[in-house]
Amino acid sequence: MSKTAQPPVSDLIEIGQINERGLRRAIHALRDRRYRWWFVCQIFSSSGAMTQSVAQSWLVFRLTGHTFDLGVLGIVTWAPVLLGAAWGGALADRLDRRHLMMATQALFVVLNAVQAVLVGTGRIELWMIFTLAALNGAVMAVDSPTRQVYVFQLVGRERLASAVGLFEVVINAARVLGPAVGGILLAAVGTAPCFVFNAASYLPMLWMLWHFRPDPQDREPAGERATRTRLGSGLLEGLRLVWREPAIRSCILIATAASMVFNLGIPAPPFASRVLHLGGGGYGALMAVFGLGALPGALMAASARGEPDGRLLRVLALLTGIAVVATAYSPWVPGSFVGLALAGFFSIWLIAAANTLVQLRAGPALRGRVMGIWTMALPGSYPVSGLLVALVSGASPRAGFSLAGLAMVAAAVATWGALAIRTSGNAFLTDTSQQRTTDETRSGHGT
Repeated sequence: MSKTAQPPVSDLIEIGQINERGLRRAIHALRDRRYRWWFVCQIFSSSGAMTQSVAQSWLVFRLTGHTFDLGVLGIVTWAPVLLGAAWGGALADRLDRRHLMMATQALFVVLNAVQAVLVGTGRIELWMIFTLAALNGAVMAVDSPTRQVYVFQLVGRERLASAVGLFEVVINAARVLGPAVGGILLAAVGTAPCFVFNAASYLPMLWMLWHFRPDPQDREPAGERATRTRLGSGLLEGLRLVWREPAIRSCILIATAASMVFNLGIPAPPFASRVLHLGGGGYGALMAVFGLGALPGALMAASARGEPDGRLLRVLALLTGIAVVATAYSPWVPGSFVGLALAGFFSIWLIAAANTLVQLRAGPALRGRVMGIWTMALPGSYPVSGLLVALVSGASPRAGFSLAGLAMVAAAVATWGALAIRTSGNAFLTDTSQQRTTDETRSGHGT
């Protein structure tokens, strides 16, 4: 019997997965044993990061008593991501991604352990906090794009939407678990243990990266690796690559506008206090409904089949903007809660789907650089968008809160035509037939 008489087992598995729907489709990335471990480790590391964020802000405010210093903390944390993520993505294109991830996780452990010691011994000063925050941001500039393209290597094309959607579930769960753990630790044992917890939260990820080495078929062909080295690593190079593909360019613009939506910690306090007349508990509930709405949105994105439709993305961007504006100008408080829950639902669905589309459209030789540009937009643009929102919120809390919605509507309008095309060949989609076979084989890994 000839070798091609029967379809490969991986193809049969692939057909079964494509026919799955709903929740089974959303979680089918978890069938891969490597991704299951990755998912669990991400819960730990993301919760640790959120825990430290709470403790670090509290520490700065306790040291100085000035809210201005909290703004400076945000700038020094995210500015390295804005300025360096393109080069971080280029490193992900040049170097072994697993080894690069191991290096970033180890650096996170060291930096957070140093801060824990300084806080625990009472030697911490404001300039030290800012310096360590900037160093964390520099590591994040490399870690974030590398992390995203490494997940692609773990799960392949057919499971990427599921993997990205599930990651959004992790992030939103961490937004609940992290602050809760931080609050408990701050009240029970003080600030230093929060940094210890964050440092320890990266150890499971280090173990996972060490233990689950990529299979031979997960590595790119030698020709593509050589091409990857010749492409260069500058910011302008990455921007040129993104500019050639209208769908990717549109997704980057949407991600930039979405940075205002996901930076609600700036406009939400004055909006909740001065407009809705809520106390601390009401403000917390307002932020919680955004996360509650985000969870089903992430599952909707995870259940997508194949490449996300650009026409869906533009509609989701428009609905996100409308929901945020409706929240800002709702005449009654319950309407604002409903509006923000809808904003969480649409925005997370949008960003997870856009992230998936960007990764699928970029070939292996360029994927790291493209995701570096994505990281510059979200979350790298937080310092710029946050400053703009803060200035407007100071004059009018409603206007400041609605600014994110107006930005999303503008992004939807600006990208409406570019996202109308379903899919087509593009200048740098370099996946070869060998890569396709690799992805199909990987899609059955660990089932």
